[in-house]
Amino acid sequence: MKSNNWNYWLIRLVLTLVATGSMAWSKAQTVVDVHSHIITSSYRTMLKAHGTEMEEGFPLPKWEAERQLAFMDKAGIKTAVLTMSAPQPYSEKAGEAAACIRKVNEEAAAVKAAHPGRFLFCAALPLPDVASALREVAYAMDTLHADGIKLATNNRGQYLGDPALEPLMAELNRREAVVILHPHRPLPYSEALMKGLPLAMQEYLGETTRAVANMIVHNVMGRYPAIKFVVPHCGAYMPIAIPRMKSLAGVMQAGGLIGEIDWEKSLGSLYYDLAGSHSAEAVRELLTITTPDHILYGSDYPYVAADVLEKSLQRMRQYLSESTSLARYGEMFLHGNAERLFKLSPGAQPKAVAADSMLIRLSEIEVYPEYVEEYLKYSATVGRESVEKEPGVICIFPMQEQEDRCQIRIVEIYRSQEAYKKHIASKHFQHYKQGTLKMVKSLKLVDMHSLDPEAMPLIFNK
Repeated sequence: MKSNNWNYWLIRLVLTLVATGSMAWSKAQTVVDVHSHIITSSYRTMLKAHGTEMEEGFPLPKWEAERQLAFMDKAGIKTAVLTMSAPQPYSEKAGEAAACIRKVNEEAAAVKAAHPGRFLFCAALPLPDVASALREVAYAMDTLHADGIKLATNNRGQYLGDPALEPLMAELNRREAVVILHPHRPLPYSEALMKGLPLAMQEYLGETTRAVANMIVHNVMGRYPAIKFVVPHCGAYMPIAIPRMKSLAGVMQAGGLIGEIDWEKSLGSLYYDLAGSHSAEAVRELLTITTPDHILYGSDYPYVAADVLEKSLQRMRQYLSESTSLARYGEMFLHGNAERLFKLSPGAQPKAVAADSMLIRLSEIEVYPEYVEEYLKYSATVGRESVEKEPGVICIFPMQEQEDRCQIRIVEIYRSQEAYKKHIASKHFQHYKQGTLKMVKSLKLVDMHSLDPEAMPLIFNK
């Protein structure tokens, strides 16, 4: 009995110390939140005047800088990026929407100035009026010193990728701008459907994917590679959409429906924030289409309650610290990548995988029994083609467990993170990814650390 009591109190002591240490660690974090919204009285007044307060299907939450700062202090967030919310102010009256948007941009700049180091802001633009948008870019970035630009997925049906936006994209490329995307109500859409299925529940994900896909097929990122686009909400449907787009692109091009696409530049300029229902699984899915240096933390404040966001951030810290494959990227996701993107500091770098910066990974895959033989053909083909065609791919070696034929393990070794980025953008990998989507029951990517990096050349030379 005494022994049991001793064990009980020992466990309580350890748990208390762990909890205390965890809390102290969270307070010490310098998290950068790239997805939060400023909702000012001037913005509300404009929407109310035009009866568009409920255009997105839900009421605007209350926002005050002091309330957001209180949330940030409690959650361990050092800096938040403010952007205009949805809906986008619009008026048939010349100059009215532009005046409202300028007012909001000036208010965001004032908040940033009043709280040095705590806020950045990305300026909104009065689209679909491209000429006015160009004037606002110049004012916002040269006079207000905006940290980037916020673009809606569409403005009154003018989607990103529309040829009318070419002058704007050229200017943003010249300025090497950070551009934060945010979904808005699609046009057209079903009023009846949206009453029971709020935009934020599903359509926002489809809307984001639709806009980014339209930019890709118009090769916007390929032609304007200096723009850094941030895709919201865990990448929406992009991890599924990109492989499918690649598989269909050839057919579309053969029919003269789309032109050439620079896939490497298109994917390389995309960043992804984790606002919404992020999880270790969501992050691993993103890592099938991007690299760890392009994933950013986002809260979506004030659209989600502060206490819910605090708990969500704690869960994120927990799954990042506990995951073998993700632990070394924790500081990058929480602040390092955003610091580099917004040039706040050099930012946190990933811990070295090996002495020569190789990326070494073990892919743990479970395949549905009825697809095993077909999957083995796909994996063998992509492994051979990758090693033969890509100088940066050192090894892709698929194996099958003897006792469970559904369990596949693939040893992957890449010369660098850049080599891995090129690999996942390659035609043969995307053919494999798209072809095996329905076959894979589970996928776990485990990044490994070489215990003897100097033995690598000996192994492969032999």
